[in-house]
Amino acid sequence: MARTVGLETLDQKIEKAQSDVVKTKKRYDLAVSTLKDLMDKRDALKRDELINAIMKSEKSYEQILQFIQESDQEKV
Repeated sequence: MARTVGLETLDQKIEKAQSDVVKTKKRYDLAVSTLKDLMDKRDALKRDELINAIMKSEKSYEQILQFIQESDQEKV
């Protein structure tokens, strides 16, 4: 009889652990989604800042592109 009670208790603990895993996964997924949204917003702000700097610059598109490409080639 003690064995049955032990199995029932174990089954209850397993169900609780499974429930905890599901809840934790939902919180994790929400945190990942929030992080992705924030990073996307940050990247959009950086792009806007870069575009505004380019627009205000006296350099031509070709000069800016050449500068970026030369900088990339120096890294290789």
